[in-house]
Amino acid sequence: MSVADAFDAVAGSYDEGRRRLVPCFDAFYGTAVEVAAPPLRAALAAGRTPEVLDLGAGTGLLSLLLAAAVPGVRLTLVDAAAAMLAVGAERLRARGVPHRTVLADLADPLPAGRYDAVVSALAVHHLDDAGKRTLYRRAADALVPGGVFVNAEQVAGPTPELDRRYDDVWTARIIELGATADEIAAARERMRHDRPATVADQCGWLTDAGLVDVDCFFKEWRFAVFGGHRP
Repeated sequence: MSVADAFDAVAGSYDEGRRRLVPCFDAFYGTAVEVAAPPLRAALAAGRTPEVLDLGAGTGLLSLLLAAAVPGVRLTLVDAAAAMLAVGAERLRARGVPHRTVLADLADPLPAGRYDAVVSALAVHHLDDAGKRTLYRRAADALVPGGVFVNAEQVAGPTPELDRRYDDVWTARIIELGATADEIAAARERMRHDRPATVADQCGWLTDAGLVDVDCFFKEWRFAVFGGHRP
């Protein structure tokens, strides 16, 4: 089963467990929005419609949060899972948010255009390291000057021992939050597709891609938010 097939199979129920499976949900997504928002507000102040590209957008969770925080944005959602993308599009339509959807893999060329923010949440870790580095270069090139790239991501521990600790902590936390055995098993089945990398490596790849002010803005065990700006 491909990554897209695995997520299409749970499109209708995917968001129900987000707050259980991402124990730091509010801080994690809230930080991503906070980092992405300033260039979007600057575009509005300059009389432009802020353009946002959401990579691996899934059900549109991050896009919806951005649209709520910065009314007036226009969103482009990219995902290889058609059913997930359909859920996101319907939610944006219901809220009257201007958007387009693009059915594509993260390894495919990015949709044409220049963007004030390129964002992603819990998607890039499905690429191998070479794929991540290539995507980061393409994302940096797609930004307007001063635009921001933000990745809210599941990351690897810097050592095998820490990586095991990340998993132990995650498992204990989600059980505390009420995740069922079936829910955990389904999550672990999807995680078979994961190829996470460390925060340090990925921040280095963003710098190599030409971004500046690269930093990790939030981290709680395996969940991290990092990014940078195009000069």
